[in-house]
Amino acid sequence: MAFGISKKELADWKNKAAAGEIALLTHYWYDPRYPEFHTVTKAACGDHDKLLEWGRQFGFQPHWIHYREEYSHFDIRGPKQVEVLEACGLSEDIRRFRLSAGKV
Repeated sequence: MAFGISKKELADWKNKAAAGEIALLTHYWYDPRYPEFHTVTKAACGDHDKLLEWGRQFGFQPHWIHYREEYSHFDIRGPKQVEVLEACGLSEDIRRFRLSAGKV
């Protein structure tokens, strides 16, 4: 379940991914399998090959993709999430969601 984002942010993420661009969306999140994390960043792209290539630069494995008919994506949590957000120029998301290397 996603929390802390607007309908417009979600629609923009979907539109960007559908257009074959790498789309990043960070939101508050809870999954009992990962109680230590309070956010996730979803990296999606309608072009699977482009998503795979993008993920390789961060050391992501192909089997980490959540394949969906629309919006296949990587779920990024923890220190790697901060690394990716910084590398992609999304420092505002780090601030907005109170992320840091030690607290994710």
